Amino acid sequence: MRTRVAGALLAVLVLAVTGCTSDDGSPQSEPAAGAGAAADRVEPLSDTPDPQLPVTVRSSDGHDVTVKDAERIVPLSGSLSEIVFTLGLGDRVVARDITATFTQAEKLPVVTRNHDVSAESVLSLKPDLVLAEATTGPAEAMGQIRDAGVPVLVVDPAKGLDDVGPRIETVARALGVPAAGKELTRRSEARIAAVRKDVPKKTDEPRVAFLYLRGSASVYLIGGKGSGATSLLEAAGAVDAGAESGLKKDFTAITTEALAQAAPDAILVMSKGLESVGGIDGLVEIPGVAQTPAGMDRRVVSVEDGVLLNYGPRTDAVLKSIVGQLYGDGDGDGDGNGDGNGDGNGDDTK
Repeated sequence: MRTRVAGALLAVLVLAVTGCTSDDGSPQSEPAAGAGAAADRVEPLSDTPDPQLPVTVRSSDGHDVTVKDAERIVPLSGSLSEIVFTLGLGDRVVARDITATFTQAEKLPVVTRNHDVSAESVLSLKPDLVLAEATTGPAEAMGQIRDAGVPVLVVDPAKGLDDVGPRIETVARALGVPAAGKELTRRSEARIAAVRKDVPKKTDEPRVAFLYLRGSASVYLIGGKGSGATSLLEAAGAVDAGAESGLKKDFTAITTEALAQAAPDAILVMSKGLESVGGIDGLVEIPGVAQTPAGMDRRVVSVEDGVLLNYGPRTDAVLKSIVGQLYGDGDGDGDGNGDGNGDGNGDDTK
C-alpha cells in the first residue's frame, strides 16, 4: 500500500487494520493477502550478488548509516521488501510489512502494518539492517530500534516513475551491491519504457480519478495532487482527474461536487478497496459516483493494493495492467498476469 497513501492516511489505516503482534509482542506469521497471491511473485535478477560490506550511506532523515552485515534484513514496507527480493537477496529478509504480499515473502513474520512498526517484534529478530520509509513510525519505536544499535536506513518516498531508479539504487548501495542496483534500475526502466511505447494514442485522453476506499471504516477519498497516482496515470496516457480538477491535497473526502468537478471517464482503485465496498455494484452506490461518466459506464481500473504505488521493480506490470484495463486489452488485476479481473470480482466487467 504505498508510501504516499500511508503518510496521508496513517490514522485511517490503523483503524482499518488490526494489530500485528501477539500479546507478548512477538511477531506473527500471516498468509499473504488477496486472491491469486500464489501467482503474485517478484522476479529476482538472474545472478545473485555478493554484498561487499561495510558501507556507509546517507539516510534520508540526515543520518550517516554504517552497514557492517546484511545477513538479517528487515524492510518495513512492501515496496522496500520487493526491492530487496528482486535484487536477489530475499533469503536474507527475516520479516515483512503486511503490504509485502508477494509469494516469496508470504511466510515471513509481520512486524509492521501500514507503517506502524512494533519495535519489540523487529528487535526480537536480531536484524543487521532495518530499511524504513519516511512515513514509518511511530518515532518512539524507530528510536528504540536505533538505540539498540541496529542500523536504520530511511529511504526517500516514492512519488512517481522518476523515483524507481533512485530507490532501487539507494537500497542496493546500503546492501553493498551497487552494481546489482544499477542492473535492476536499467531493467525496470527499460520495461516501463516498453509499456509506455505501446500505450494507444488517443485524441482525447481519458480522465481517471483515483479513489481510496475502505468501506469497513467508511473511508471514501478522492486523490488530488500528490496522491502518488498522477505519474502512473500520465504514463498510461490519461489525465489525473482529481489533480486536474484543482484538488490540492493528497486526498479529499468524496463529495458529489468533487466528483462532478473531476468528471472521470474511469475510476482507479485498489483491489481490496473495491472489495470493501462490494465491488462495482457497491462503488456506484457511493454518492456522486453513478452520475460520473465512469459510474454510468461502470468503467473501473482495479490494481492490487501491494503494488499500485510502489514505484519499484514491478511498476511496469502495474502500468501494463492499467493500460490494459483502461483501453480494453484485458490484463485487469494489477499483477501483470493478464487474467482480466478488472472489477476485482473476477468477471472482467468494465
